Amino acid sequence: MADTTTRIQLETAVARVPGEASAPRKPPVTATGFLGWLRANLFSSWINAAVTLVLLYLVVRWVIGFVEWGILNAVWSVPAGQTQACREVQGVGACWAVVTEKHRFILFGTYPYEEHWRPALVCALFIGLYVVSAMRRFWNWTLVPIWTVTLTVIGILMWGGVFGLPYVPQERWGGLPITLILATFGLAFAFPLAILVALGRRSQLPAIKAICVLYVELIRGVPLISLLFMASVMFPLFLPEGVNIDKLLRAQIAIILFAGAYLAEVVRGGLQALPKGQYEAAEALGLSYWQKTGLIILPQALRLVIPPLVNTFIGFFKDTSLVLIIGIFDLLTAGKTAIIEPAWQGFGVEVYIFVGFIYFLFCYAMSKYSQNLEAELNRHRRR
Repeated sequence: MADTTTRIQLETAVARVPGEASAPRKPPVTATGFLGWLRANLFSSWINAAVTLVLLYLVVRWVIGFVEWGILNAVWSVPAGQTQACREVQGVGACWAVVTEKHRFILFGTYPYEEHWRPALVCALFIGLYVVSAMRRFWNWTLVPIWTVTLTVIGILMWGGVFGLPYVPQERWGGLPITLILATFGLAFAFPLAILVALGRRSQLPAIKAICVLYVELIRGVPLISLLFMASVMFPLFLPEGVNIDKLLRAQIAIILFAGAYLAEVVRGGLQALPKGQYEAAEALGLSYWQKTGLIILPQALRLVIPPLVNTFIGFFKDTSLVLIIGIFDLLTAGKTAIIEPAWQGFGVEVYIFVGFIYFLFCYAMSKYSQNLEAELNRHRRR
């Protein structure tokens, strides 16, 4: 009986060994999670560790210095026109009072003060239009009436003259609404133009191809400043006497033509990157040229070039600040003008930080949206 019990115990012990050996073991804490990421990316070697520590030291020093300058020692408000408190902390603390005092002028330019609710509402409508346009469930013909109605309301609010709103000439417009108008209309009209030009450059018809190549090379061969200068100074010289086109419209056309040329090359890169088999498969289905292009070729080509497209969008959103050379008060120009007043001279850093933060918000939103859109549209490639 004792021998039988001993044998059973030995067999049980032996049977447990494989089970214990095959049980999953947890990885070391330093190899997973946040610590694992730090070890793999920032401290994988002594060189990486040294560079990480040096950069961390510089970042901490900068953050501490900025907090002391921009928060702890800062002046947030002063009595109207009295900047003595800002002068006393100049070089040691920030004077955010200039932003508090001049924020309306920076955001809305010389627009009538009592009517500032109108450009503020215009900015909100633009942001709402961007949000709605970014939702995929609206990617159909419903966007057309949404854009039409929204832009009509924006025009009514900015100009006025109807529904009891006082008329405000375009010369009084300025600040953030001008930046959003130039960027929105510029990219909205430049994108379809770019698609047509990109298709024209790949056309088998020599005349169309030559015109598209000439347009792209001519526009891309000169800086945007020169186009704006020609639209403002040279173009009116060729108009009949008594005919005058609004300065903002001329600048808008110049931006559209310039952006269209750059976007056309991005779209052409996507068309060329598409495998030839996609073209052959579309032709095998018996589709017409426009059916093949609209249903099969363009969606795939645009999906491939989302990063460079958004990069171009961000670049042109910031390039709208160049309209200052033709006397249009965009956001950056309004910020520069706000500190011309002798009482606020010397506090331009605070104004530029404020303006730069507004640009950053819009550009960062575009960047994050493009990353999410690219990941969603290319999800099938990772399967």
